[in-house]
Amino acid sequence: MLKQQLLQKGQHKLSPQQIKLMKLVQLSTLDFEQRVQQELEENPALEEENSSDLEEYSDILEEENKIDITEDQNQSLDNVIDEYFSDDEIEDFQIINNQKNYSVKKHVSIISGISFQEYLKNQLHTFRLNEKDLLIADFILGNIDDDGYIRRKITSISDDIFLILGKSVSTEKVEKLLVNYIQKLDPIGVGSRNLQECLLIQLEKKKINQEVLLSKKIIRYHFESFIKKHYQKLQKKLGITKKSLRKIIDKIKKLNPKPGKIYSDNTKNLNHIIPDFNISVSDEKLELTLNQRNIPELKISSLYLDMLKSYQSEKNIKENEGTIVFLKKKINSAKWFVDAIQQRQNTLMLTMNAIMDYQKEYFLTGDPVTIKPMILKNISQKIGVGISTVSRVANSKYVNTPYGTFLIKSFFSEKMMNQEGKEISSIEIKKLLKESIDKENKKKPLTDEKLSNLLRKKGYLVARRTIAKYRDQMHFPVARMRKNL
Repeated sequence: MLKQQLLQKGQHKLSPQQIKLMKLVQLSTLDFEQRVQQELEENPALEEENSSDLEEYSDILEEENKIDITEDQNQSLDNVIDEYFSDDEIEDFQIINNQKNYSVKKHVSIISGISFQEYLKNQLHTFRLNEKDLLIADFILGNIDDDGYIRRKITSISDDIFLILGKSVSTEKVEKLLVNYIQKLDPIGVGSRNLQECLLIQLEKKKINQEVLLSKKIIRYHFESFIKKHYQKLQKKLGITKKSLRKIIDKIKKLNPKPGKIYSDNTKNLNHIIPDFNISVSDEKLELTLNQRNIPELKISSLYLDMLKSYQSEKNIKENEGTIVFLKKKINSAKWFVDAIQQRQNTLMLTMNAIMDYQKEYFLTGDPVTIKPMILKNISQKIGVGISTVSRVANSKYVNTPYGTFLIKSFFSEKMMNQEGKEISSIEIKKLLKESIDKENKKKPLTDEKLSNLLRKKGYLVARRTIAKYRDQMHFPVARMRKNL
């Protein structure tokens, strides 16, 4: 039996072309655009054009050198893919040989801006620092994360400067450059090593008054009581009224706990969150388009095809054998890439079309309550591809709708039942949960048990543990942490 299984595994081997095709389908719009440009630069047999006509050259492209994916390979693909890729890379992919002419909308987007690190570096270089200090300060700057924090120990940074730059620098020097220069950069609070330091830096920039002084005192000396919302303790320690404490807490809450997000989120949105699909509503009908952005239409280079034809027509073919092999390799590679682009498009459109049809009522109305319970298997069975193919599309791609831009996986949800026995989506439960938390009395926020009872009264049977799970997924803290004075 074991021998038979090993034999079967040996018979199902993926070709390099099949593996490359699977990787193409998982790319986002931006990554795919870069991949196309890379292929254009690396393969001179590939050109930008409206169409590719190989019919008159079919006689010179030998059948054994053509790169095709047969029907048998299609059938075995879903069964063997997991043996070649881990779940973190790419899972099973079934090739779709559907030649339907889907409409493709091109969006020419202009992406501009500099990175968060470059933004900080440009400011740092306005200070009058000697060459060595500037080199060290630049290195420290490289340790700032997207939130604006330096989460590494000063000693570790000092050690790295010696190992990487070959400069011996004391921890005191690193500390001085950090506090006197980097923590003076915009946005205020950048270069902090923890939340407490971040808030204090921002308070130092405020105009001095009684509320600011008390705010500093709370953050510097009573930080733990502040973050745990032990307001009665704070009121007693500071000797102030409840009204005064409320004003101070409100002032602190207006500070930015993640100063880097002001800039880094904007650049991320510019460069990464580009919708892969667009859904529009026209005359009560849905229209789905694939965002091809600046991706050009490709064709095989006629120059390379003419060169191949010319070399093959000469009498002394053996003398040109090396050149002929090179030309065939480049032409076949270009032909495969053109076909792969079409197959990628077909797969994405087929999957998204099924999701759109399944959630038709939502895409027509925009009402989250109309989102039906939907799992990967529902779409997989509907279009006849592997579950992980659907997963790849849902987890890595965005769709632009009249109601906003969403990660496709947000339309997948668990199935639940209400008291009437009707199927409802967990998305509907989350919507009601959010509404309940938004409307609660913040002086006496609702516990998970009370939220469960509240939904039960509305006809939704949701256990306390499920409430806690959904609340965590929506990033709502527990009741105690939602409490206000």
